[in-house]
Amino acid sequence: MAQMEIDWMAVAARWVHVGTAVVLVGGLVFMRFVLAPAAAQLADDAHTKLRELVIARWKRFIHGGIALFLISGFYNYLVVQAPMHKGDKLYHALMGTKILLALVVFFLSSALIGRSKAFAGMRANPKLWQGVIVSLAALIIAISGFAKVALKERPATPAVAVDTSQG
Repeated sequence: MAQMEIDWMAVAARWVHVGTAVVLVGGLVFMRFVLAPAAAQLADDAHTKLRELVIARWKRFIHGGIALFLISGFYNYLVVQAPMHKGDKLYHALMGTKILLALVVFFLSSALIGRSKAFAGMRANPKLWQGVIVSLAALIIAISGFAKVALKERPATPAVAVDTSQG
């Protein structure tokens, strides 16, 4: 029986990437659909204080999560997956789309927890923007799942051979 060699760095990068997604997306879903409705029942001053405390702690998760996503995501893509999908245009197009959507999510998440006056309007309507972020995260997860299952290490479409012989 042949023994399979395990690339522990790739395994660790995948765990970090998926674990970060679970924490951040799960945390956002919890805040949007559990904490926010419950906090809405509080008096205005208590609600404001709770919001400030939650955002102060959540910022660390967002900033750390973005860093972990970037490091693990680019490692997973450039070192692990890209060589297996060399020449597979659909796979790379999907991953490019996923990366762009993730950058939008990072931006929106940072704007919601930040202090910039330019994004005060977004922070005034967090339910809307949290819903947008959850929807984009679901789309990213769907793209990842599709690519993982449907495009699993499939060979790239070979180029059409041109017969240059005269005959």
